[in-house]
Amino acid sequence: MVIFRCDIMKLKQKIYDHYLQVIHEKVAMLQQVLADLKESGSNETKSTAGDKHETALAMLQIEQANKRAQLQELVAQKNALEKIDPVIVAVMVVNGSLVKTNRGYLFISIAMGKTSIDGAQVIALSPQSPLGQKLMGLKPGESAAINNIVYAIESIE
Repeated sequence: MVIFRCDIMKLKQKIYDHYLQVIHEKVAMLQQVLADLKESGSNETKSTAGDKHETALAMLQIEQANKRAQLQELVAQKNALEKIDPVIVAVMVVNGSLVKTNRGYLFISIAMGKTSIDGAQVIALSPQSPLGQKLMGLKPGESAAINNIVYAIESIE
């Protein structure tokens, strides 16, 4: 496998930076929600309303557990994304590749959905996704099909 580095900021770098910013914002938002829930829990412990108080406190604890689980998942995604070096280009599809197909750009990284960067429609998808699995290891000129839709690889960044 031939790997080389590019020094100029390309579309791939912009896409990487965009998704990294999105995930950082989501992490910060969830951390704020957890802080707010913790404060609400502190206020609930001061109440003496009996059963109503116990129910409210239990609901807060469930909500905190849900938000902590979401935060844990986001942090795992952030860590996976941060392991990608966006300036490395491989000759075949690997984790971190920006794949130009006949159906648009696919950023093989983490499942973060669709965005538009510099007028290009990009979908960030996990290498573990069904399409990601079929694309891994392919080279320009090769193709993968899923749900009767063919993705022909035009280039890899």
